[in-house]
Amino acid sequence: MELTQLKHFVKVAELEHLTHAANILNIAQPALTQTIKKLEEELGVRLFRQDGRGVKLSAAGKFFYKSVCPLLDELDELPKKLKQYSIEEDKTVCLNVLAASALVTQAIIEYKKIDESLLVKLTQNEESENYDICVTTAQSSRKSKRKDSGFICSEKIFLAVPNTSEYEAKARIKLSEIEQKQVISLSGAKQFRGICDKFCRAKGAKLHIAFESDSAEAVKNMIGAGLGVGFWPEFSWGRIAGEKIKMLEIADGVFSRDIFIKYRETKSDNSTVRQFYEFLKNYVEALENEQKIFEKRDYCASACSFCGSGC
Repeated sequence: MELTQLKHFVKVAELEHLTHAANILNIAQPALTQTIKKLEEELGVRLFRQDGRGVKLSAAGKFFYKSVCPLLDELDELPKKLKQYSIEEDKTVCLNVLAASALVTQAIIEYKKIDESLLVKLTQNEESENYDICVTTAQSSRKSKRKDSGFICSEKIFLAVPNTSEYEAKARIKLSEIEQKQVISLSGAKQFRGICDKFCRAKGAKLHIAFESDSAEAVKNMIGAGLGVGFWPEFSWGRIAGEKIKMLEIADGVFSRDIFIKYRETKSDNSTVRQFYEFLKNYVEALENEQKIFEKRDYCASACSFCGSGC
């Protein structure tokens, strides 16, 4: 069956007259009659019966008409749907978020205040190459600082502990001091957990994981509720609200991680992806700079309290 045959069949069925249908279709009546005849031969059934000077659908013809009309309607809508799909594809950014998910989510929220048309497809799959932008992390290394690596920034990793008398006088802590404590952690499948485990092994520390979760938000909330201690990236997880928790530097050595935002050109017109990529980079870098300002203020405040200069 050809599409033209089906369209001609539908027109004859609607008008119930071969000559009138031929006039509207702008073809000769004998040619239309031959088209219907070939269609009937191919299907092996009679689609029409003679009715005076016109024609009527047979029982098989009525069944065929009801089946064909939705298909033709769908085909007529296809160019419109294809155009809409193309528009949505140009506005869609495929994000593979393997680290700093809370930070990326907030960046998306802020960007959509600028451009509501942005569509985002989120995945978390280390094996996948089907993305436009991928956010990953690794323990800090000098090699990470190459421009072509996607490296954006580094952030310290602190230990969040209850703000009790046990830790009141501390600004730094050794991992050996928390080996008997309840540790709240991300699950082993997360990149941040891998970084923390690697650092602990290197320092010979064996920590007791009391609770682990795939959700960074769940881990943050449990640490914030004072249910245990846990590693806390300085700015990608946000600052701890309230006075129940305090952040201690880890005294066993420099402990920080690098954040990478990798961009892949996968579309012929990737202006939306490029714009969001630049926004995300600037957003993360701004948070890093903001954290440095906080650190400077904290340092100045502590220095003034020691010297009493009032500066």
